[in-house]
Amino acid sequence: MPRHRTVAVSASLALAAVLACSVSLAAFQAPATPAATPQAVIPAPARARISYEAPTELQHTDLPQWPYTPTPPPGSPALPPDDGQPHHLPGSTKAFTTKEIDGVGAVDWFPDSHPKAPAPVTEGKAGVYRACGTCHLINGYGKSDTENLNGMPVAYMQQQLEDMKGDLRHAAVVNMGVITMIPVAKGVPTEDAKAALDYFHSIGPAKWIRVVEADTVPKTIPGPHRLTAVDASGAKEPIDNRIIEIPESFDRTLLRDPTSGFIAYVPVGSVKKGEVLVKTGGGGRIMACTACHGADLHGMGDTIPPLAGRSPSATGRQLYDFKTGARHGKNSAMMKPVVEKLTDEDIVNISAYLASLPQ
Repeated sequence: MPRHRTVAVSASLALAAVLACSVSLAAFQAPATPAATPQAVIPAPARARISYEAPTELQHTDLPQWPYTPTPPPGSPALPPDDGQPHHLPGSTKAFTTKEIDGVGAVDWFPDSHPKAPAPVTEGKAGVYRACGTCHLINGYGKSDTENLNGMPVAYMQQQLEDMKGDLRHAAVVNMGVITMIPVAKGVPTEDAKAALDYFHSIGPAKWIRVVEADTVPKTIPGPHRLTAVDASGAKEPIDNRIIEIPESFDRTLLRDPTSGFIAYVPVGSVKKGEVLVKTGGGGRIMACTACHGADLHGMGDTIPPLAGRSPSATGRQLYDFKTGARHGKNSAMMKPVVEKLTDEDIVNISAYLASLPQ
């Protein structure tokens, strides 16, 4: 895919207007009828707040933060106000405002670069679910806070929706992106989901992640839309036992540019260490990933997904979610013995190696 110059972004969160109406009733009193005794008003019972988090006993505060990009804390850099002006990308004839980019529907900068997307991917349904392409991008390549859906088996993706719908797939850390996906899984009509999944399955492989081994990395902070942003100070810090995944161009990723991928900084030597674990299980210490996901890590059949070339942040999250039991859907029992002996360093190494492979 062609690389374009970074585009400046003016973005903001849209504000929803809430209309309230009141009705007044005229009182009526018959001449011979005594005034009625006022009745006590009994308030309606408060509706229980719906939570899409894992059960309390499966929530963790002791896990590494790198796979779980949190919502920016108060005081973090915010998106500038929406000025209503259209944004552009080099090579695209389209123009979209921030309101359109961050709306219910998905913007499509390069409609000729992929098969025709169905309505669930491009439009969504107001009040039910946002278009799938808003978070997973129009081509399913996804972002570090979501999942890469392109080329995924349809049956596997359907099972994930069923697991979320049945409260069997959560995040081990609270307030992560999956809590926005669970209500979608519960509300999306079956035919809409099938159309979207068939479409994403039809999208071919991509080189979306650039893996760079490094001892030091740019200092990062939580950014808008659960992305990891480079600190404006330009400071560096040791990578330690982490993977730092950031957009190649933060501005273009905010614009939902489906041609601008991600850089994954990984510890020096982690790719080779991960290869040993993935292919051999570390001399039998764990089960080799290739045993189930295939020699090329491109998946097996309709229920075992491809792992090669996918977001290392997403891979790390799933390994921890399986390990803690927060993800315990239909086929998770096969993963439990694989992950139970994994150390934090193992998860970094495995995620780094898998991300370095071609899809």
